[in-house]
Amino acid sequence: MALTFAPLTIQGITLRNRIIVSPMCQYSAIDGFANDWHLVHLGSRAVGGAALVIQEATAVSPEGRISPDDLGLWQDAHIEKLRQITTFIKAQGAYAGIQLAHAGRKASTAAPWKGNHQIAVADGGWTTLAPSAIAFREADVPPVALDKAGIAQVTEDFGAAAKRAVAAGYDVVELHAAHGYLIHQFLSPLSNKREDDYGGSFENRVKLLLELVARVRRELKAGMPLWVRISATDWVDGGWTLEDSIRLSALLKDNGVDLVDVSTGGLVTGVRIPLEPGYQAPFATAIKQATGVLTGAVGLITEATHIESLLQEGKADVVLLARELLRDPYFPMHAAQQLGEDYMFPPQYERAKPKS
Repeated sequence: MALTFAPLTIQGITLRNRIIVSPMCQYSAIDGFANDWHLVHLGSRAVGGAALVIQEATAVSPEGRISPDDLGLWQDAHIEKLRQITTFIKAQGAYAGIQLAHAGRKASTAAPWKGNHQIAVADGGWTTLAPSAIAFREADVPPVALDKAGIAQVTEDFGAAAKRAVAAGYDVVELHAAHGYLIHQFLSPLSNKREDDYGGSFENRVKLLLELVARVRRELKAGMPLWVRISATDWVDGGWTLEDSIRLSALLKDNGVDLVDVSTGGLVTGVRIPLEPGYQAPFATAIKQATGVLTGAVGLITEATHIESLLQEGKADVVLLARELLRDPYFPMHAAQQLGEDYMFPPQYERAKPKS
């Protein structure tokens, strides 16, 4: 059997294959509420054969949204539609995951097709929060530095959102500590200039994430996996590094995190990143080899043979796809055909299954 289609057990779940739907913002919610766009978008990837469908960055508070159009899970009223979505995903044989997030200084931003600029408070935006009062872009209004009470509130917001995620039927929770959002802002010395016990040393800068892991883990059911997405490097001198990520991943493993989803970048603008297929996979490999934690590889991975080679060579345990699954929701079915696997189609589609 191709390793791409070998089952993988993580705590109380067994993935039917190693192809995961990466969280992808849709900027299509109103007041945080999911709608039929999200049902069809996420549900079609489950029909297509992915093992786990992870919902886009879902804000734990209104001020934690990237844009006014983001999904949210800061109130119980958000649960009903999300439960419909998770029920459908699981009926297709996939697991449902959710990425909990707080955008920090990158919040209050227009959706990409609306300009991607910071939205002023007078125009319907809101005051942004961060570890330090350092703006993401020169044109942005600097964020307000969180005080200890604000940090405690963020921690409780994540915990409350995790509790709602369980109620909504999610099987996996992922914390978004990557791409320059709030948790990443605490991790990197480029954005964290605090002089208290949440800033300065490596141990202080990772403190918030470890507290969030503990807080969220308390809300999860027994056997429910907890993942963390990190940016393994800022791609900038003086920023967060692969060595930092290896140290952090070891701590995450020791503190009950089951898999580290390894991306890169997003903290600062103007960075040159060497884009090529699988360009971020070596970071997942380095973390896996150094710590033994399960890792997920991401980054311009578009071919079934590439996925198979990453898994066969032990470079990662799962592969998360984003843009390729936007182009082709049925990629797992097509990958099975390319790798010579007799992969089950939904019975409604069986008549269209290619003949071997």
